[in-house]
Amino acid sequence: MEDVTAFDYAEFTTRNLGFVTEAEQAALRVGAVFVAGVGGMGGACFLALVRAGVGRFAVCDIDVFETSNMNRQVFAFTDTVGHDKASAACAAARRINPEVEIERLGAEWVDQIADLAARYPVIVNGTDDIAAGIALYRAAKAAGATVIDAYASPLPSVTVVRPSDPRPEDRLRYPTRGKALGAVRPEDLRACFMKELEYVMVHSSSARHVDLDAAAALAAGTAKRMSFAPMVISTGCLMAYEALWLLMGRRSRTDCRGWFLNAFAGRTERPLWAPVAAIKGLVVRAFMARLLKAAA
Repeated sequence: MEDVTAFDYAEFTTRNLGFVTEAEQAALRVGAVFVAGVGGMGGACFLALVRAGVGRFAVCDIDVFETSNMNRQVFAFTDTVGHDKASAACAAARRINPEVEIERLGAEWVDQIADLAARYPVIVNGTDDIAAGIALYRAAKAAGATVIDAYASPLPSVTVVRPSDPRPEDRLRYPTRGKALGAVRPEDLRACFMKELEYVMVHSSSARHVDLDAAAALAAGTAKRMSFAPMVISTGCLMAYEALWLLMGRRSRTDCRGWFLNAFAGRTERPLWAPVAAIKGLVVRAFMARLLKAAA
């Protein structure tokens, strides 16, 4: 019987070989990733990266696990309800790889974002806090770090925002553009969220795969965000792939606009040609206005 108390990194990662080379696995062992938020998508991404053998992380989260998290969050169990998410995720990671190095942070991570972006060249945005996400993207650009992210969508998605790429607030024309973080108002953040939803509805078939009344209540701020295990975990795994490619020096075709995985139809969905998107955008904005009016 195998001695499970004697951890051996080479044995731990031996079945990775064939998907990756020995040199790539060595790069993963010394690779460093900052995962902001280890609940849903961020947690699934973190778990996949730990099991792939990535050796160093910073992780943060400001929440504790709730019963409603157990439908999708990979570190949420009956015995972690009420526990700090970041601490639970770190403990699970060390049960997989006792040699993994993890820097755990709580709410103070936003104040340290410039330093974190300078020390971690690959950043996974798993937070659903729009203001924190804007701060993260700005710091990543200044430090030359790459951010891996996903849309608020019922379809799994992934984006890779490299240092020279436009930030989401510029590309999606958020009202926060040019504003100091301290000047951002709650109504600005609500408008940012609506801009993201508009992009999702224009460039994917997401509207066909979600209850629109529930989506309208979410957009109106009267309901919590809907989540579903296959979507959340698939998204986290797509994010993990992108982080691994970056750490190994492979060039992914995923760009700052990203793409959607439509598991219902068995296809990927990519950004529309600009003239088509402009026309569809008119329809989507009118449709969203009707939904919000009905939900008010």
